[in-house]
Amino acid sequence: MAGFWNCHVHFSRWQGADTLPAPQLGRALSAMLTRYGFVRVVDTGSRLSNTRYLRRRIASGEVSGPLILTAGSGFAPSGGSPYYIQPARVPELIDSTGAATLVDQNLDEGAEVIKLYSGSWSSPDSMVLMPPDVIRAATKTAHDQGALVFAHPSNSAGAKAAIDGGVDILAHTFPSPSSGPWDRSLPAQMTGEGVGLIPTLKLWSYEVRRLGLPSVVGDRARENAAAQVSAFADCRGQLLFGTDVGYMSDFDPTDEYVLMKQAGLSFEQILAALTTGPAARFGRAAHSGRVVVGMDAELVVVEGSPKRDIAALARVRYVVREGRIVFDGK
Repeated sequence: MAGFWNCHVHFSRWQGADTLPAPQLGRALSAMLTRYGFVRVVDTGSRLSNTRYLRRRIASGEVSGPLILTAGSGFAPSGGSPYYIQPARVPELIDSTGAATLVDQNLDEGAEVIKLYSGSWSSPDSMVLMPPDVIRAATKTAHDQGALVFAHPSNSAGAKAAIDGGVDILAHTFPSPSSGPWDRSLPAQMTGEGVGLIPTLKLWSYEVRRLGLPSVVGDRARENAAAQVSAFADCRGQLLFGTDVGYMSDFDPTDEYVLMKQAGLSFEQILAALTTGPAARFGRAAHSGRVVVGMDAELVVVEGSPKRDIAALARVRYVVREGRIVFDGK
């Protein structure tokens, strides 16, 4: 198959990318990404200067790893830096003018995409929404420079604000049981506005375990997230594969494939979310996403038939990026 994209990763724990030995970086990148077939990734939150070093060393050939698009640190609403990444904090967008300035600065410093926390848990019990006019200002500024905008929605209100603000991609489903029933009008609205969706279905069980919440909370979150993915697919919305690895310490994407299948997606839909979908969305369709003459040589070989067993997508044996083997699992 064509090389895979992972459209939601983080390098926030990878400090010292400018000085760490190349073999150490290569092993870490393989364990998290390339050994699972990911040859192109989108970093939706990390320290920009550090990720630039990492990307530069991969591009030079010194370190073996995937091609990286990065959002830098991302932006939160005023008073809404996510509690769960503390003591780190992300820049906050106070008003429309300040939003435009900070987004411009982030892109000028080397980010290719923008990440907004349209709905952010500032504490375990407090949600802060980014005002729609701030989202619109940030989005317009990014679009004027040709950059796509991701939104972290958290719940239906955050998703609605992001969609109304013109973002391009929701970085997660929004299954939060504590916010009540999810808004079932949103998948059709997203499709109508051309907004893509990254399911991150495995994340919700991971979060419930991390927070020590009752299993029933996880069950409800998974059901809500699966229903959102199913409804979005029924509307023919564009799904993009992503797992939130780097924030999640469990790198294996097998459960994500299985959960997507259980949500009603076919092998072909899941493969498109890994290949042709992101290639088209990020303007790389002329080079990536298919196995045809003239494309960059990005290939994944797996053991077994993923048409019959979707988990075979994670049983990767060989990965080729730009004509060079970057993972050999024999």
